Amino acid sequence: MLITLQKTSVDFYLKPSFIFKRNWSFYRSSGVAKMGGETVKSVLFNSLVACTALVAVSESAAAQDYGSFPGVTIDAKLIGGQQYEALYGRIADWEALTGAKVNILSKKSHFEIDREIKSDMAAGTTDWCVGSNHSSFAPQYEGLYTDLNALVSPDIVAEFVPGNIGAATVGGELLMLPRAQFDVSVLYYLKSNYTDPEKAAEFKAEYGYDLAVPETWEQVKDQAIFFADPPNFYGTQYAGKDEGVVGRFYEMLIAEGGQYLNDDYSPAFNSEEGVRALQWFVDLYQANAVPAGTTSYVWDDLGQGFASGTIALNLDWPGWAGFFNDPESSKAAGNVGVAVQPMGSAKRTGWAGLHGFSVTNDCANKEAAASFVMYLTSEESQLAESSGGSLPTRTAVWNANLETAANGDDAFRAEALAAFAEGAKHSFAVPPIPEWGETTNIVFPELQAAIVGDKTAQQALDDAAAEVDELMQDAGYY
Repeated sequence: MLITLQKTSVDFYLKPSFIFKRNWSFYRSSGVAKMGGETVKSVLFNSLVACTALVAVSESAAAQDYGSFPGVTIDAKLIGGQQYEALYGRIADWEALTGAKVNILSKKSHFEIDREIKSDMAAGTTDWCVGSNHSSFAPQYEGLYTDLNALVSPDIVAEFVPGNIGAATVGGELLMLPRAQFDVSVLYYLKSNYTDPEKAAEFKAEYGYDLAVPETWEQVKDQAIFFADPPNFYGTQYAGKDEGVVGRFYEMLIAEGGQYLNDDYSPAFNSEEGVRALQWFVDLYQANAVPAGTTSYVWDDLGQGFASGTIALNLDWPGWAGFFNDPESSKAAGNVGVAVQPMGSAKRTGWAGLHGFSVTNDCANKEAAASFVMYLTSEESQLAESSGGSLPTRTAVWNANLETAANGDDAFRAEALAAFAEGAKHSFAVPPIPEWGETTNIVFPELQAAIVGDKTAQQALDDAAAEVDELMQDAGYY
């Protein structure tokens, strides 16, 4: 029987039509995480609480009948990377429960998986069964994935946070079950940069205001340039290619008060606000405040970069929190602060979305595939996955994680909890249209051209807007 936990909630938006009740915290699943200031007593207590929650959730998982599929092999294409890998260690447990086998055909970044999936759709080779999906990608895979409402009990669907199910639903069809990977970024920083009186005095003399954890993106730029000491140390970093750089530009654009698309879906990003947003990236690159390779970076590069202890300020996802403050994986451990994401001219940054797993329409055994997806997104799986810091999408797991945090005295966990709870209030999704991905393929090379100085920010955005305009007209929006 699942234990009853006190619920504390935080309201926030993933997109204007969805209001969520969310809670966030995390703990190391072993109960012996080496995080600064945690006493032996608190480690043992946290371990007891974590184990109690895990046993309760395990009992719930054991009660779930995942079916029997001896001789069945499920071919899967999954997202790979540091913050996603731990979950896949549980695949053997599902195989033991059901008698089925899982054959992982691909394990790549979502950008690479997206290209591979679109190639499969064009070639008609979509008879594999399970694919990683994302709320930003899902609208573009028309006809690929089956409606899980026909395969998953309504009682199970009801166990997820309703807003997450809404974001996983396209055209009335539930196209994926959300995993414990709700994403919104906040600011990670090295605390030691704010404790040196000489550095503080030097900064104030140069910039005219006190050195403190930045509240605005202009302050981030000032501090990133000030802290940078290339090639040994850099002020910040950012994703520099694919949807990564477009997503970061998109949220900076919104924070500046701009829009990516107009109400009729014509391009709006080549605006005054767009130029200001893009110039932020340009200025940092030209000042050598970011690593020279940043235009080729995506998420794992950024995570490893901050963990190396050579990046002062890092806007990043929740799944990295435990990794950053674990001395076994990070040189920054014990020196990591977490704060709400900074303000632009108009509002805070907040690009958000969620990950999930889908079942193809061409799968030969949809029931087995749905069983596998249910297992990967079960309470037990989400409790294990969210132990590293990622945000779950099941209500019971939110409550279990919150209970663990409430009964511990780990200052880092409490700080991260507060930052992500506040940061979640400012979250917003990308435009929910199939063409979002296609626009990013057009826009990202132009952003790169501006960043490295081949074009002005205005020229790059104008050139991108002309191509996006043609795309949207061809798609029949106007």
